[in-house]
Amino acid sequence: MNFEYFIAKRLIKGKEHKSSISSAIIKIAIIAIAIGVIMMLITIATGVGLQHRIREKVAAFNGHVLINSYDNNNSVESLVPIDKNQDFYPDFADVKGITHVQGVATKAGVIRTETDFEGVVIKGVSDDYNWTYFKEYLIDGELPDFSDPKNNQILISSYTANRLGFVIGDKVNTFFLKKKSTSKSPANIRTFEIVGIYNSGFQEFDETYILADIRHIQKMNKWKKGEVGSFEVFIKDFDEIDKKGGEIHANIPSTLEAQTIAMKYGSIFEWLKLFDLNIIGIIAIIILVAGINMITALLVLILERTQMIGILKSLGSDDWGIRKVFLYNAAYLILVGLFWGNLIGIGLLLIQKHYGVISLNPVTYHVSTAPVYIDVLHIVLLNLGTMLLCLTMLLIPSYVISRISPSKAIKFQ
Repeated sequence: MNFEYFIAKRLIKGKEHKSSISSAIIKIAIIAIAIGVIMMLITIATGVGLQHRIREKVAAFNGHVLINSYDNNNSVESLVPIDKNQDFYPDFADVKGITHVQGVATKAGVIRTETDFEGVVIKGVSDDYNWTYFKEYLIDGELPDFSDPKNNQILISSYTANRLGFVIGDKVNTFFLKKKSTSKSPANIRTFEIVGIYNSGFQEFDETYILADIRHIQKMNKWKKGEVGSFEVFIKDFDEIDKKGGEIHANIPSTLEAQTIAMKYGSIFEWLKLFDLNIIGIIAIIILVAGINMITALLVLILERTQMIGILKSLGSDDWGIRKVFLYNAAYLILVGLFWGNLIGIGLLLIQKHYGVISLNPVTYHVSTAPVYIDVLHIVLLNLGTMLLCLTMLLIPSYVISRISPSKAIKFQ
């Protein structure tokens, strides 16, 4: 049996015989570790969760990479049609890691009621559209079915519906400006039927987009049946978005350009990057505080066992062997703190994930509740990192053992 480990176990089992002062300090150190772990788990899970959630929402309305005509000039409307007959559609075989490609078109319009009006952007989609995200955002009604050529169904946001007093089944009169208006009919008028209401929590998009059949836009713009305004490309790994964006751009015709959502919404994604620095800073401060508490506890343990240190030295134990006894003891205390910290921290995260107890302002954070992303790898790395860093910090104060004289230590009271 490992001699140092055996001594450390005896010390741990005999903790009820410790003085009240050392017992209180050790409890404080364990509580500090537990609270630190709880705070770090919450920081990582909510920070990464917010990043993932906002990425998903931006991708839901734009895809990960957008393929547009150069002539669109970043207009909210699709100005120049693109033929669907492309080598990259419907399967982008030349670039790996692409999961889906869909053709869409947009057109600005105005919804008018008897008492009010609202500017919107109609996003035209067809049977190749990926409804995965909007199934989650749907809060009332159902998703549109565009199988009928004369389909007037639309999916509207709860933001727009509440502002204009719409409910499922209502008719919506929408006006679109003609390219070449005439005195008889200066605008195209379309009457849609609301079949579904969604709420993504991303107000910038919710107050803008209404989803309808792309054939309405094709007809108003006098496009051919196989023409779209742009292509939305979804990729498998968001971390490779810049790389995939470059590969996509290199494999499309020269008349088209590829733009990632990180480029199009640069301010949002730069804001998200700040979360990484905040997470690192918070974790560093918490580990430092927990480490200082453990250093205090270790010094108290050493002081309390000064006579034992003297006896072990007189029996031939070297300094490093005795230091390991106290490091084993400290490791046990850290493990106790980690256990309770993980138990409480993960419990709180699961409550937030399933019940959404903590809410956020969607105007500021683009989400209505604090999102939680629980990753086993993050938890394992956090625990290992905390354990290793705390033990590393304890190596320095444990050096005080080498300064203790056996003869003086045995006489120590």
